[in-house]
Amino acid sequence: MSLQLHRPDGRGGLDSRQPQEQDWRVQLRSKRWGAGRADGRLPGLRNPEMNPTSAVVSVLAWIGLAVLTFIILVVGYGTGFWS
Repeated sequence: MSLQLHRPDGRGGLDSRQPQEQDWRVQLRSKRWGAGRADGRLPGLRNPEMNPTSAVVSVLAWIGLAVLTFIILVVGYGTGFWS
């Protein structure tokens, strides 16, 4: 039961209402999504908060992390820190 279908009647009960058919497509008529544009295509939206990392830099970062982890483990076992 939801308040969309049942409203308080003012006497402590609930008044049943039939749901109204709504055209959900009306909500999608924003120019931002291309429905209102003349060509009907989606506009190119930029995200100024994101600067994608290149594949080369990301692979080098993971390799650097792996090498650093290996060095820490070798130094730790070599000095007897992990024993």
